Amino acid sequence: MLGAPPAHADAPVPPPMADGFGLTQVGAPTGTATNFVITVSTPQVAGEHRIRVLLPKDYAADPTKRYPVFYFLHGASDNPGNPALAYPALTAAQSMITVIPDGGRRGWYTNWLDQKTAAGAQNWENFHINQVIPFIDANLRTLADKKDRAVGGLSMGGFGAMHYAQSHPGLFSQVVSLSGATDFSVNHLVMRGAVVATLTNVGAPLCGSSAPTCSLNFGPTVSSDAVFGSPYPVFNADWRWNAVDPSSHANVSALAGMGIALYTGDGNGAAAEPEFWVESAARHVKDRLDALKFPYHYVDYGNGAGWGSDCKGGHTYGCWAQDLVDYVPRLEAAFASD
Repeated sequence: MLGAPPAHADAPVPPPMADGFGLTQVGAPTGTATNFVITVSTPQVAGEHRIRVLLPKDYAADPTKRYPVFYFLHGASDNPGNPALAYPALTAAQSMITVIPDGGRRGWYTNWLDQKTAAGAQNWENFHINQVIPFIDANLRTLADKKDRAVGGLSMGGFGAMHYAQSHPGLFSQVVSLSGATDFSVNHLVMRGAVVATLTNVGAPLCGSSAPTCSLNFGPTVSSDAVFGSPYPVFNADWRWNAVDPSSHANVSALAGMGIALYTGDGNGAAAEPEFWVESAARHVKDRLDALKFPYHYVDYGNGAGWGSDCKGGHTYGCWAQDLVDYVPRLEAAFASD
């Protein structure tokens, strides 16, 4: 009897994935052998959710080789079904797996305080940390340890990356924020307002879609208190926002020993451009890192001059694509040096 044909890098189908860790696959994967999307359901988050996986081109060619993993978190109004999230720098990576899990149009990478809204169950942190990570480790040839695992994200996902690295420092050795929502303190109420806007559907001041346009529909309208409780700094009612603020001294301290990178533009100095506010948030995190004497890689490309041909300093795909051109080789070198 003939055996199975040899595996080749251009194998036409993705590797098989088995259900587990509370995740049930819905339908067949779509895409190619090295850039595919699976759809899963979980009691932790209402609805069905996509996970995009980018494999190195030699993944199928060497069935004994294992790889580090970069978990890349998307922005508000986006989803892993968007092919633009497979950024050129990520698909060109030679020595790591990239996983882009669904974070919801405004899931904010946390377990919502209110689980009884019209949005249904919203335990995003449980989904990612307790389900997606072990599911990927069980189904793909990963190096399943802290030193070979990184987390990063853009806009809303920049908050998510910092939040996960700070709350679960035993899981990640590297963290990067691209134009991230990294300051929820009382000194940056504009960023709190951006979060509230996604919950109440009143606008999109911090929309982080990699698509050409950003949808202003973030799902069922919910209370401004649904995720982190009251955003208003009255009688300490906003204590949960302060507790998850990525720029706080206590949370930045949790990044000790990690590789840290921050990227931001300046929105051309226009307060109506989200990147104007993102820049000040990034600076606040940088100031904390300086005070703690932590090493980091910080890039403020200002109006985008010299930062790729499609970056004008705004909260846009062209700038994030160039961020990743700079960051991915650094990440792969960090993984290789461990």
